[in-house]
Amino acid sequence: MSNTLSIATIQFDVKWEDKQSNFRYVEQQLLLIDKATQLVILPEMFSTGFSMNPSLLAESMEGETVKWMTELAEKFSVALMGSIIVSENGNNFNRMIFAKPDGEIEFYDKRHLFRMGEENNHYTGGKQRKIFNFLGWRICPQICYDLRFPVWSRNRNDYDLLVYVASWPKARRNVWRTLATARAMENQSYVAIANRVGVDGMNLEYSGDSMIIDYKGDIIAEAVLGESSVVNAIIDKQQLIEFKDKFPTWMDADVFTLD
Repeated sequence: MSNTLSIATIQFDVKWEDKQSNFRYVEQQLLLIDKATQLVILPEMFSTGFSMNPSLLAESMEGETVKWMTELAEKFSVALMGSIIVSENGNNFNRMIFAKPDGEIEFYDKRHLFRMGEENNHYTGGKQRKIFNFLGWRICPQICYDLRFPVWSRNRNDYDLLVYVASWPKARRNVWRTLATARAMENQSYVAIANRVGVDGMNLEYSGDSMIIDYKGDIIAEAVLGESSVVNAIIDKQQLIEFKDKFPTWMDADVFTLD
């Protein structure tokens, strides 16, 4: 258990439907990041790009990408998280994989599928909100379009860090930045957001805007706009606890249930 957590988000130009090229790039970056890093966050569908071609690209949980993530987590002694395309029981999922250095794997399936990109026609939405536990930190995983739905990410005083991985186009970067900051303030939580850059196979352009935000909505660190870069920050849970003790808005939150 640790009061601090060292995070790195890797923002990069994901090569379209080219897993091996994307694997190589991430491995190169892991060799360069600070050795004290404990959590590494990759963009949405980091191995393929935001593809609507799961019949070609989907894998099982025993497939090459999960195996690769597990091996790298152990090799570099980090937790590694990012979403990939997974096929299970006849359904395809946009699945966040959380690979711990001890070999344990957890996952979260994207709930809100981006219908404007026809994601809902190719993938099955997740049903379960998840909290990952790592080094005493409670981490709530979310994927891209989930950012627009604050009820799903509402902090029930059960997480310290909210993570969004995304393929969020440049055309809506103001929405990305504004909502990520709002999620930090309304949930009194650290927020880490990891996006991609470049142009994908659908000719969509991405600006990145990967950031780490504190519980007051202040940006601690952000990536170089439009360029492949790594965002590093150390977050402090004791500071978070002290702030929530002084300004406990969570105690007045509305009670609700989700279907």
